[in-house]
Amino acid sequence: MTDQSSIFSLAPLDLAALLCSRVCHDVISPVGAIVNGLEVLEDEKDPEMRTFALDLIKKSARTASARLQFCRLAFGAAGSAGAAIDTGDAENVARGLIADERTRLEWNAPRILLPKNKVKLVLNMCLIAAAAIPRGGLITVTIEGEGATLSVESKGTNARVAAHVPLLLSGTPEGGSVDAHGIQAYYTGLVAREIGFSVDLATAPECVTLRAAEAESASTEQPEAASDAA
Repeated sequence: MTDQSSIFSLAPLDLAALLCSRVCHDVISPVGAIVNGLEVLEDEKDPEMRTFALDLIKKSARTASARLQFCRLAFGAAGSAGAAIDTGDAENVARGLIADERTRLEWNAPRILLPKNKVKLVLNMCLIAAAAIPRGGLITVTIEGEGATLSVESKGTNARVAAHVPLLLSGTPEGGSVDAHGIQAYYTGLVAREIGFSVDLATAPECVTLRAAEAESASTEQPEAASDAA
């Protein structure tokens, strides 16, 4: 287990600013594509080009909506203090964000109400898993024991996580600072510790597995250390 005294603490204003930057980064690309499509519609008379622009706008609007809905659950308040979230809603936003022509999502979980921070944790684990397979592959989400154990496995070509991710998950970032590139992994660990969980990360050829459970059981049951991640 990580020594609690060594865990890095990010100032609340810095945490808010970095998370906002992350959300803006996620939505600015599809929003920019919508603007470009509208400009084409204004200037272009060719029917084929107008059809292309409309298709671009529709696709980009769906992408922006999916990312915002995901961010609302993964980063937002999503209800009042102590609120629970339907795992079916979590599955829907995860599919909207992740599942595409390159990546398939398997959701192995009963449809139940879970404390919102457990839902936030599994969704943020999904983001790390998706980043581990940029060429696409299979992401499998498993929720056991009514949320006692959460696991997300990603399988794909050259599956791997960035070297700084395990340190960010444990709250001990290299250099004692967190930037916009690392805020999501840091936030994942922060949410886990808030509910008394720890996140262990294991790697194997073509596979990355994140497992979250109560801090003591997570540290004793996971055989492969997070530091093995490349």
